[in-house]
Amino acid sequence: MGEEVAAQEFTRADRTRHREKVRRNLDVFARMLREARFDTDDPMTGLEVELNLVDEHNDPALKNAEALEAIADPDFQTELGQFNIEINVAPAKLREGGLDTFEQGLRRSLNDAEDKSSKVGAHLAMIGILPTLAEGHMAPSSISANPRYALLGEQILAARGEDIAISISGHDRLETTSDSIVPEAACTSTQFHVQTSPDDFAAVWNASQVIAGVQLALAANSPYLLGKQLWRETRIPLFEQATDTRSEELKAQGVRPRVWFGERWITSVFDLFEENVRYFPALLPITEDEDPLEVLEGGGVPRLAELRLHNGTIYRWNRPVYDVVAGVPHLRVENRILAAGPTVVDTVANAAFYFGLVRALATSERPLWSQMSFSAAEENFHVAAQQGIEAQLYWPGIGHVRATELVLRRLLPLAEQGLQDWGAPQDQIDRLLGVIEQRCLLQTNGAEWFVQRMQRRQTEDTYDALRATLGEYLERMHTNEPVHTWD
Repeated sequence: MGEEVAAQEFTRADRTRHREKVRRNLDVFARMLREARFDTDDPMTGLEVELNLVDEHNDPALKNAEALEAIADPDFQTELGQFNIEINVAPAKLREGGLDTFEQGLRRSLNDAEDKSSKVGAHLAMIGILPTLAEGHMAPSSISANPRYALLGEQILAARGEDIAISISGHDRLETTSDSIVPEAACTSTQFHVQTSPDDFAAVWNASQVIAGVQLALAANSPYLLGKQLWRETRIPLFEQATDTRSEELKAQGVRPRVWFGERWITSVFDLFEENVRYFPALLPITEDEDPLEVLEGGGVPRLAELRLHNGTIYRWNRPVYDVVAGVPHLRVENRILAAGPTVVDTVANAAFYFGLVRALATSERPLWSQMSFSAAEENFHVAAQQGIEAQLYWPGIGHVRATELVLRRLLPLAEQGLQDWGAPQDQIDRLLGVIEQRCLLQTNGAEWFVQRMQRRQTEDTYDALRATLGEYLERMHTNEPVHTWD
């Protein structure tokens, strides 16, 4: 969720000083891009997974503090809701067997965490939205103790000036309001990281935007919220609405949302950070003492703390990241589109597909984004979130086509070539892309499986059916057999 911050209040002077510091950061960042002070020799890939916690009845377990204490592993961290935790997986190089490293390491860590957290009545669940969440879990008391979350919630609601309204129409319709940002906690995700050079960043980000709809269609895993069957990936509209700082009047004026697909193809990573500064006021105007220009001219690497904190409160589905590791700055694209699960192997297969396909498209002689409008990519994104594996998407040179057919006929070979270009071992490529292939052939993913199982329980009480289906889901999750083999 980001860096920890202390509870505090902000004055008008704080905001003025912070704005000036962010702009100073941006000027220094532009100079750093010109002077090529970035680690680009041997790019890494990374993975983060957000998880839900359930009790023995498969209801939410508001016990992340107890669970983290029991797990006692620094790779696991708190998240917004008391029913959430997150694991940060160590970065890896795909040419050194990184995909297998991700899978084995993630399974080992999660098995160990499950064994320890279960002793305090909290079991791990890899699913985008916990199906058994009820209205009673949407209270401010469900927010984690980290002061950052309460502070962020206060600032979002203050900027909005009214309660958060959630309105989602799918198979059912959900209309509700919240006086806190707890609905955001319902959205857990998997985040894939691709390190890249300043010169290549725009191509990697644009490619990530192009394939966002395809990713969602293949891996949708959030069909239920508050007892209602909504979109196949309900996280998308829920997250967009749960962190919206705009009143209806500001929406009508064209003010940009903080959860944002974007509005144009870019030519530089600077475009995204400059948009951040131009369009979005700071939610957390915390100003540090570092003078970034002084640090840079002294031969050091500035942290650009204000620019990074500001970026962390603008929730692009593909987010730019500036970071400093071992005294060396680097850039990466953080792909935040997918839910976790249903299993570790499904999650790593999604990662393999993303890493490979982005690599192939980013290095293509004729970029796909030169052949389609940005609005077409955004429409694909929302259509896929709504329809999942059944989605029909627009693709240059083809028109509208079933997402699964597009993947089988055109994108899987590209993903394989991209993974080969990364240097990934062929046996890992074959096995993980084989999971994607079978998902397409059998027309199933986590959301589809869950909805179909729920249809067999139509005569039962909705929440009893959700608990029972989630129980079946969790049993299969622990086998690590990919979701296409479940039934």
